[in-house]
Amino acid sequence: MIADPIDYDGLMQANLARVFGERDASRRAKAIAEIYAADAVLYEPHAAATGHAAINQAVDELLSSLPPVFAFTAIGPAVGHHGIGRLRWQSGPPNGPVAVTGTDVAHFHGDLIHSLYVFLDPAGA
Repeated sequence: MIADPIDYDGLMQANLARVFGERDASRRAKAIAEIYAADAVLYEPHAAATGHAAINQAVDELLSSLPPVFAFTAIGPAVGHHGIGRLRWQSGPPNGPVAVTGTDVAHFHGDLIHSLYVFLDPAGA
């Protein structure tokens, strides 16, 4: 068996914490530049954003729509193979009820995210 050189858990956990968990746009932009390919695409259920600046803006819009105390946390480690990774996550206030759960599915080129698909679980799932 050949080992997969991609650190799926490290990269997807970094994306959750440093991109979706970062409310400071300049720090988030730096993280996006380190984690995403230049032509990366973020696919959300009702929108898509291409390139670092557009991804940063899309995440900024998402975070500005959430209460300031909301945080994203992983539900277990990310797993992946053959350039595709998956991470389950939840969001809500610290020590409060979970408001939303979902799954990120990323396609990697080398050690960078080339596309990220965000899936939201149906309410009550």
